[in-house]
Amino acid sequence: MASSSGKVSDQRLVVTRFAPSPTGFLHIGNARTGLFSWLYARHLGGKALLRIEDTDKKRSTQEAIDVILEGLDWLGLEFDEEPVYQSERADRHAEVAMKLLENGQAYKCFASSEELAEMREQQKAKKQPLRYDGRWRDRDPSEAPEGAPFTIRIKTPEGGETVIEDAVQGRVKVDNREIDDFILLRADGTPTYMLAVVVDDMDMNCTHIIRGDDHLNNAFRQIQVIRAMQGIEDGWEEPTYAHVPLIHGNDGAKLSKRHGALGVRDYRDMGILPEALFNYLLRLGWGHGDQEEFSREEAIALFDINGVNKGPSRFDMKKLLSMNGNYIRAADDARLASLVAPLIGPDADQALLTKAMPELKTRARDLNELAEGASFLFKQRPLELTEKAASLLDDEAKQRLSAISERLQAETDWTIEALEASLKAYAEELELGLGKLAQPLRAALTGQTTSPGIFDVLVLLGREESLARINDQAGG
Repeated sequence: MASSSGKVSDQRLVVTRFAPSPTGFLHIGNARTGLFSWLYARHLGGKALLRIEDTDKKRSTQEAIDVILEGLDWLGLEFDEEPVYQSERADRHAEVAMKLLENGQAYKCFASSEELAEMREQQKAKKQPLRYDGRWRDRDPSEAPEGAPFTIRIKTPEGGETVIEDAVQGRVKVDNREIDDFILLRADGTPTYMLAVVVDDMDMNCTHIIRGDDHLNNAFRQIQVIRAMQGIEDGWEEPTYAHVPLIHGNDGAKLSKRHGALGVRDYRDMGILPEALFNYLLRLGWGHGDQEEFSREEAIALFDINGVNKGPSRFDMKKLLSMNGNYIRAADDARLASLVAPLIGPDADQALLTKAMPELKTRARDLNELAEGASFLFKQRPLELTEKAASLLDDEAKQRLSAISERLQAETDWTIEALEASLKAYAEELELGLGKLAQPLRAALTGQTTSPGIFDVLVLLGREESLARINDQAGG
């Protein structure tokens, strides 16, 4: 285990790794695991490394890899070295397998696929666990036909148990009889995932393996490779494992497509700010008292893997949107304008958006809502009114708009204070509440029934555009 100084028992620097497989998008669950791994290294002053597990050639396209790198960059997870690409290390993986073979820790298995299929059928019939039965473990390779293909399998312990002191799950163990002699090298000489992962972890000097708890069973196998190599090469020291529970949907089932967006890019496109998603993922299964929102600096200072819950957390979209709304309200206005402008279109004026942002951002939960709320600023006349807005403009309302237009044309001080005083005076003359004038005026100015404060709208649109829009609807 690591001490507060960031060192493990042998005084090595803490090194974590995030190892996604390119599958077309960066899964939100993987992103949280990557965040925890990154934060733990930063918290302890160690190194956070990135490995792309791209050995599946059909799925591991450059486009898929770019999506992962883009998502990590958007979240602000910068790593301490260039990414390691697993596909480029096949020779090293094979080298380790051959060393295990040469040192009696592994053996050649000549069982054909037909033999293995028959073995599994017999096990099924006897209701036995489906695992390799070790038929070539103690046989002489000379018994195999000349030139017959073979795999290389590791010799796992035949008795006792394997124990892992997991930083999240606690003490977990398995009877070694449940771990079969799994394949290290396939018949075509390519390494299996189980071998490649361990070799890369050891060569990258990883001290802590933080990943989803769906990999817990893999840990019992992978640790056999580490222990087998300890007498063969230096540096094969067992890491601290931390298996983080998966994220579930609100219904308690494992997060899937039916729960909505799964990829980090999806949340970006939904208008979520990266700092909001960073904070929300941080709070999924980890906490610090009752605090809900953390700056990046606070997260680094406070995060400890020992504080991660053992049970699965539930993804709540409403909570994420609420948190995103808080971050939008706290965000720099010019930055928000630069993010919103492309969502509105080429006519969006960033300077005007920046000016309008203090009012616009008060009610938006995401950037798309913010863009929608700002769109009235750039609409072309005559405005297309929503059905609800149009219903506010009956004949009486149009007459009032005409009277409002006359008053505003005479207004020499186009400020919020002066405009508010003028309309309040008119409302008092009519013995009406200000809202009776503001609602039809809002419909005429924006084409909708919701907007920033009506006097803010008048000032933002300016005198000429405001009067033109009012007159369009008043029939003047």
